Amino acid sequence: MTRQVAVVLTACGLLTAPAAGKTVEIETITITPDAVAAPVEIPAEELQPDPTTNTGTDVPAQAADEADLPQVFYDPSVLPKPVARMHAQLKEAAAAGDFDRLRMIFESNEMPPTVSFGSAGDPIDHLKQASGDGEGYEILAILADILDAGFVHADVGTPYEMYIWPYFARYPLEGLTPEQKVELFRIITAGDFADAQDFGAWVFYRVGIGPDGTLHYFVAGD
Repeated sequence: MTRQVAVVLTACGLLTAPAAGKTVEIETITITPDAVAAPVEIPAEELQPDPTTNTGTDVPAQAADEADLPQVFYDPSVLPKPVARMHAQLKEAAAAGDFDRLRMIFESNEMPPTVSFGSAGDPIDHLKQASGDGEGYEILAILADILDAGFVHADVGTPYEMYIWPYFARYPLEGLTPEQKVELFRIITAGDFADAQDFGAWVFYRVGIGPDGTLHYFVAGD
């Protein structure tokens, strides 16, 4: 397609109104498409933001959620020595089914550990009475399983700093991975898990040991 432009010329090259009675010559100039500058086309990919560029203003939701989760540990060797010693002593007593050894651990503690949110009396007697078998061995099995689970280092730098087993006691129970659910069901039943979901937090047994190795609690409930 060509374009035609009518150009009015005078002898001096200026545009003026034609004098009356005079004929003005009109020259028609044909302009081809090549003579007109074509619009510059910008590739579509250049119009899109570079996904590799991080402006620091937008953080993916998944990454933010993961950053909020407490770190879970499985290796007891990362524990401070006093904590590792208490952990090992409890685990040995539980695995051996030895209440006398467990009593010695409780009595050598800086303070009596919490085994109930009510009046427990003698802690060993309370654990035996709370056990489904009536002798306390079910409770010792629970203690052994809990101490084998992953743990968290909670409330760091505060007076309430604690190493807590299992980590589910300080971990959001919704959205657990399949691997985490298997870990969880090694400790509790589906009914216990349903109760925890209804309550909104872990209400089964957990163990808390302070950085100085003090056993603060082996307790269940809210």
